[in-house]
Amino acid sequence: MDLILRGAVEVIQPSELEAKLTRSIQEKRPLRVKAGFDPTAPDLHLGHTVLIHKLKHFQDLGHEVIFLIGDFTGMIGDPTGVSETRAALTKEQVLENAKTYQRQIFKILDPNKTVVEFNSRWMSAMTAEGLIQLAAHYKVARMLEREDFHKRYQEQKPISIHEFLYPLIQGYDSVALKADVELGGTDQKFNLLVGRDLQRDFAQEPQVVLTMPLLEGIDGVRKMSKSLGNYIALEDKPEDMFGKVMSISDALMLRYYELLTTEDLVRVKSLHPMDAKQALAEQLVARYHGEEASRRAREAFQRKFREREFPAEPDVRVVLTKADVKNTAVPAIGIVELVVRTGLVPSKSEARRLVVQGGLEVDEQKQTDPNATLALEPGHQYRLRVGRRKFAIAEYRP
Repeated sequence: MDLILRGAVEVIQPSELEAKLTRSIQEKRPLRVKAGFDPTAPDLHLGHTVLIHKLKHFQDLGHEVIFLIGDFTGMIGDPTGVSETRAALTKEQVLENAKTYQRQIFKILDPNKTVVEFNSRWMSAMTAEGLIQLAAHYKVARMLEREDFHKRYQEQKPISIHEFLYPLIQGYDSVALKADVELGGTDQKFNLLVGRDLQRDFAQEPQVVLTMPLLEGIDGVRKMSKSLGNYIALEDKPEDMFGKVMSISDALMLRYYELLTTEDLVRVKSLHPMDAKQALAEQLVARYHGEEASRRAREAFQRKFREREFPAEPDVRVVLTKADVKNTAVPAIGIVELVVRTGLVPSKSEARRLVVQGGLEVDEQKQTDPNATLALEPGHQYRLRVGRRKFAIAEYRP
């Protein structure tokens, strides 16, 4: 139970899960554990793998895991969390994306113990009469209880009839597969509960629903998403994957450990954050690219890190003259103006924000006061670190 509940947000219902597990042990019958993925994009990112890792936990405990590719529902488009109807994908697009999914998931799951299913297997064979009968099992009022549908209805935004079919078909997938447990993100809770309702209607024992959190992207704020650019793709280059992991905050690192590994969190917290983060980066790169690629990525990062202490050749060199300094007895220049003169930021307001956020160092001294000035000595080369990876040398020549 400790492994199954690691990182989980909610279990509906815990007593049912315990009963199913107990019966599974007594009858020596593994549970059928399902998670569905719509192949709406060709590549998976670490956010998607939160559910895949939970499938792996069940797999390691001896249960039967079903990786369900929603090639049929993918042509409808999941309405979850959207304010308007999604553009439908063609069957060809969905199938092409599905091929890449199968290649990527076996970096985590055991291919010999994983059942890969496509919901087109039963949905494409369903007649119009069968679909009508299925639709009769759910009420429009219940559909409109769903948050995104309710919001769009209140705002008088259009909801297409086919969008109601999405949660209905996802729920029916659990009937077709006789699922004991279904996993999903917290945003999928409504759809997962439809599965429980339909299983009761079809005289099956309702599945247990286990929801997992939506993994934050490398910005540490918004959920990981390719459209937001804060993602780590499973097929990122090893060096890029390593660098992205090393860029996350210490707090986010612990969350990644919890949701993407089975490492002892107490032990991880006892490590120096830099060591723990590097170990996480090595583990993730090794998982998706192999041990040798992980070693090379680590060496490349360490080489770049050493260079970032201050590179022999900065991004830019700036010469300051009398025209740049304030008209005082002691030549000086405003910190914000100095950053602007490097050309490494697009505007004065961006330079001010950078300083306030602690993103500027001058001669290894952090500058956080945007109203401060820097006294200038002729011939001295001031070394500026602008942000994380940009460097400049500024010299005053009166």
